[in-house]
Amino acid sequence: MAVGERLPADLRAALDRWGVRASWVALGATLPFGLLAPGLPPVLRYAPFLASVLLFGLPHGAVDHLVPARLAGSGLARSVAVVVAVYAVLGAGYGLWWALAPVSAFVGFVAVTLAHWGQGDVYALLALAGAEHLPTRAERALALVVRGGLPMLVPLVGHPERYREVAAALVGLFAADAGALGPAFAPATRAGVAAGFGALTLLALALGARRVRRGEAARRPWLVDAGETLGLWAYFLLVPPVVAIGLYFCFWHATRHIARLELLDPSARESLAAGDLTGALRRFARDAAPATAGGLLVVAGVWAAAPRPSAGPEGLLAVYLVAIAVLTLPHVAVVTWMDLRQGVW
Repeated sequence: MAVGERLPADLRAALDRWGVRASWVALGATLPFGLLAPGLPPVLRYAPFLASVLLFGLPHGAVDHLVPARLAGSGLARSVAVVVAVYAVLGAGYGLWWALAPVSAFVGFVAVTLAHWGQGDVYALLALAGAEHLPTRAERALALVVRGGLPMLVPLVGHPERYREVAAALVGLFAADAGALGPAFAPATRAGVAAGFGALTLLALALGARRVRRGEAARRPWLVDAGETLGLWAYFLLVPPVVAIGLYFCFWHATRHIARLELLDPSARESLAAGDLTGALRRFARDAAPATAGGLLVVAGVWAAAPRPSAGPEGLLAVYLVAIAVLTLPHVAVVTWMDLRQGVW
């Protein structure tokens, strides 16, 4: 479905309820847990990432093998073969990068995740919120940087030590020292990130407001965009990164992408239009189950290949995040193809 195609009212309402508004409720409801997280045992702090193994997070990319078939009408066998090849080549290549140069691989992970989570929000704004204040590629690219930067850059400003701990744990899996990343956590660097990223945020919102004021765009989608942007700024400043990003991964990014995938499945669209959310999600879970199991094998492979895995909560989280990184790069390739096919760019 192209981003310019108008959704039927009942389908848009269903996707808005569970794919968008439910994420507002989820992050708001878990805010007290996030604020209390620093005083909780690690196993509880890392609970959102544990949940993401089965609850939306890992499964949200596990239907990639069906995307070419559903979006471009490719045969199922060809669709699966092409996507498996993309995952094999890009995933193996990125896994080798982690083994040989984990510090730069970590930086690459942050950059790729920023771009990917940004592109997910841009699609949701255009297709689900009906945003008219992002008509050009430049404005959409700015929105991508801002939306992706919220979970990747704001925690660096608000929680540098926690951010450093995660970076050290990931590169430490491969017997590397995260000391080279030290300048990123210096006060001057963080102040620069806060000022620069804050300016980009204000610029993006101001450009949208100008289009609304000129009558070129509807007001409500811009208000949704502004409210989400400012709310996420506050969320990632207040809540420690591991908890905040784990919850965001499950209940914000993943749900929006699943909503996008449901639009490609005629049966899911019918179920959602009829108010049968359970049926649509059950079908998605069935489609995602094989590749989700494959993702768990990647986690096991990272554990086996890493020179210094730890059985503690921090070590297990590091293994899981590196596995997510290896899976994210090919997933981004698939989603980028979707963006081009659906007219996002």
